[in-house]
Order: sequence, then C-alpha cells, then structure tokens
Amino acid sequence: MSIRASFDNELKGLKSDLMEMVLLSQTAIENAIQALIDQDEQKAKEIIASDIKINEYDEKINHTIIQLIAQQQPVASDLRKIIAALKISSDVERIGDLAVNIAKSILHIGNGPLIKPIVEIPKMATISLGMLTDVIEAYNKEDVNLAKETALKDDEVDQLFGKLMKELLELMTSNPASLGQITQLAFICRNIERLGDHTTNIAEHIIFMVKGKKFDLNA
Repeated sequence: MSIRASFDNELKGLKSDLMEMVLLSQTAIENAIQALIDQDEQKAKEIIASDIKINEYDEKINHTIIQLIAQQQPVASDLRKIIAALKISSDVERIGDLAVNIAKSILHIGNGPLIKPIVEIPKMATISLGMLTDVIEAYNKEDVNLAKETALKDDEVDQLFGKLMKELLELMTSNPASLGQITQLAFICRNIERLGDHTTNIAEHIIFMVKGKKFDLNA
C-alpha cells in the first residue's frame, strides 16, 4: 500500500471514530431530555455512567491525530482536515458533558411535582439537536453553505433560552419554596443553549477545513 493510500485509510478511520462519538453524544442529549420529561432518575444515572465511552473516543481520536501528524507529515489541505477533526472532537466531547450536566440536574430535581410542565425545554433541545445533525452532514459533505445555514439557527435557540430564563426568574420570585428546582431547570436550559454554541463552533471548524481561513459565525 502506498503512503498516500495508507494516509487516506487512517483519515477514514479517524472520521469513522468521530461519527461514532457524535452519535454517542447526540444520543446522550436525547436520553437526557427524555429523562427530564419522565423524571427518570435511573436513566439519568445511566447517562452519567455512559460518558466514559465518549471520553474514550476523544482520547482515541487525539492519539490518532498525533500519530498522523508525526508519521505522515501531511500537506496543508490534509493538515486542515486533521486539525478540524481534533477541534470537532473537542466540541463533541463537551456536548457529552452537557448531557451529563443535564442528568445531574435531573437527579437534583428528583421525582417530586414540577413547578411547570416540561414543554419549552424539549422544543429548544429539538432545534439544537437538529443543528447538530445538519452540521455533521455539512462536515461529511464538506458543505460550507450548509454549515453557515445551520449556525444561523442558533439565534432561534438563543431567543427561546432568553424567554425561558425570564419565565424561570419570574417563577423564582413567585415560588421561593421551589427555588432549588427552578435553579436546576435554569441550568438545564443553559446546557441546551450551550449545545447550540458548540454546534456553531463545529460549523466554523468546517469552514476552516474547506476554505483554510477562520470565520466567526457569532459575529
């Protein structure tokens, strides 16, 4: 096998590991939102325990990247792909952490009566998860336009976040006895909002990978 063919195979393996990592993180967020709706403490504990798999993929990807750079001495375009994979894996690992944070808040809330129905939070999560699905498609297709379009949806997430935080702050004033639960719901909202931010970061990494220049999608 030629050096180029060997390098291409290793790049494919790197991408495959990254896709598995994305799937695990995406599933963790989905499970966390469902656990919140169901007030399922057992599922929350399982989400926390399963984060080790995501971290293992992150370590494996980092190791592969170090080996590729050291052994293959990639040219500029290949190096951008490697660096983008490294940055994306970091954001995906953080997304897994967000699921863990949500799960921990669920455990703090417990299974007592809720201060308000869990309706808006899943809506915000659905938009954020849709962004993640689209941005990974953009990564696979190296589609800069799709990456930019996906990042624009973060405004909708931010608007919902602002609306929810205002409502929760009002509930804190009118229901001081439920302050602990309301605070945990606010933490959950913040973690979902951060999912949109990490997705936007991934979109920026894709543009760097394809175009070779940094692009601030939050500007």
